[in-house]
Amino acid sequence: MSRTYTVAVVGATGAVGVEMLKTLEALNFPVKDIKLLASARSTGKKLTFNGFVTAVEELTENSFEGVDIALFSAGGSISKKFAPIAAKAGCVVVDNSSAFRMDPEVPLIVPEINAEDIKNQKGIIANPNCTTAITLMALYPFHKTFGLKRIFASSYQAVSGTGAKAILELEEQVKQIVEHKPVQPQVYPHQIAFNVLPHIDSWLDNGYTREEMKMENEGRKIMHLPQFRASVTCVRVPVYRAHSIAVSAEFERPVSIEAARQAIIDAPGIDLVDEPEKNLYPLPLAVAGKYNCQVGRIRKDCAMDNGLCFWVAGDQLLKGAALNAVQIAQELVKLWDK
Repeated sequence: MSRTYTVAVVGATGAVGVEMLKTLEALNFPVKDIKLLASARSTGKKLTFNGFVTAVEELTENSFEGVDIALFSAGGSISKKFAPIAAKAGCVVVDNSSAFRMDPEVPLIVPEINAEDIKNQKGIIANPNCTTAITLMALYPFHKTFGLKRIFASSYQAVSGTGAKAILELEEQVKQIVEHKPVQPQVYPHQIAFNVLPHIDSWLDNGYTREEMKMENEGRKIMHLPQFRASVTCVRVPVYRAHSIAVSAEFERPVSIEAARQAIIDAPGIDLVDEPEKNLYPLPLAVAGKYNCQVGRIRKDCAMDNGLCFWVAGDQLLKGAALNAVQIAQELVKLWDK
């Protein structure tokens, strides 16, 4: 009989933390005990897991005694402080922040791509950036078929990627505009309703943002492809949930649409939705709340040799965060159960 495990969720009251709990339930993860951890202001709040009501506890340095796996989604500063403490206590951390992603000692995992890297964990495993994870779900099957060189991409990222306040800001701005009232942006530097903002995360010296460079840096590590190059523009759009990415990819070998479609059909975690003549292609509304990503609009790139264009969409709270974290934990317990 398989073991059961004590699992902690750090940041349990946040949007991703709530999705982590739902996903642990939905995937029947072998939970013996659940520990819900958050900041002092959330202490005592009640959440339901597997039919039982559990109170949220304050995160402290003593929170991880007896915990086997901790899923972190509470921001980089919390992860930097508490993940090493948890690991020292004998717990394996799956961290959703950017704190450890590029640490050479920490595996960065998309289970459908590089689950074998989990064997190298030393107490902390990193979850990738949400846009990177969703893009690679489509890109990696193409890489296996044709040999990836580089991509040019633009993302269309939902406001829930910023957090609950951003969702409320979009709702409020839509009401203000409909009622012909002045719009006062607070979360974003400009109005987000009926607008798009080509600005996600902080600016770097090369003119890109941190979010944009994650695709290249994290993609290289996850795919074990050190020469991979990515030029990306990340755009915030007035969509509540689910990110979409338009990609033009260049490969080592000649591409064929038939082989590209078959690569997706054979790949786990992604669905082919590509019947443009029937107006069928991936949509944020269609993937919101779903585990699988979707890819469509697959066509040869007319601007470069051995090029393929495609459009991929996925729920950034799930495959971009909570689902991927729980899948990492599933792979971990498979190793432990051997």
